[in-house]
Amino acid sequence: MDSTLSAYMMQQDGYEIIGVHFNYEQRTQKKELECFHQICDDLGVVNKYILDLDFFKHLGASALTDKNIEVPTIGIQEGIPITYVPFRNGIFLSMAAAIAEKEGAEVIAIGVVEEDSSGYPDCRESYIKSMQESMNLGTKDTTKIEIKIPLVHLQKSQIVQKSIELSVPLNHTWSCYKNEESACGICDSCRLRLNGFKLAQVQDPIPYE
Repeated sequence: MDSTLSAYMMQQDGYEIIGVHFNYEQRTQKKELECFHQICDDLGVVNKYILDLDFFKHLGASALTDKNIEVPTIGIQEGIPITYVPFRNGIFLSMAAAIAEKEGAEVIAIGVVEEDSSGYPDCRESYIKSMQESMNLGTKDTTKIEIKIPLVHLQKSQIVQKSIELSVPLNHTWSCYKNEESACGICDSCRLRLNGFKLAQVQDPIPYE
């Protein structure tokens, strides 16, 4: 939902969108890929990259990529949750930087949310700013990339409200960490999403168990 709203906001600002999606052996990989194609169709995106990464499966260490680790369903806890995938956004942003340099793109947009997230360290504004500096140090002098984080200080309810305002097809988004047919409603991501819809007083259009 966050990435989709970010894309809609960038298009509204006049940017041509290049879609980038990662299959990283996450539990809901098939559903997320389906949503990516639907969202690209909704936005009229023709130029898109689908990158397959099996690295995270071999790395393990996260409930999203290691099926021997149960996805927590007891609510958000203190500290870094077991659903955190080690340095995932850093790896994704590095690959996006290579695409941006090749395509001559000016901006990478990422839908990280700092205040209303699960506490992932790679969603912090300070971290994203440091990645932007590293990207520009590690690319050609003629390459100038800005990382935009339009949602970083929003609450989930504000993200829902902004999505409604921009007519974002929320039925084509998926947040559940566990399921691909009907969202579980009890993992951290589902809880954050449902609470956002509740506070925004809007019905979530995706199916739940």
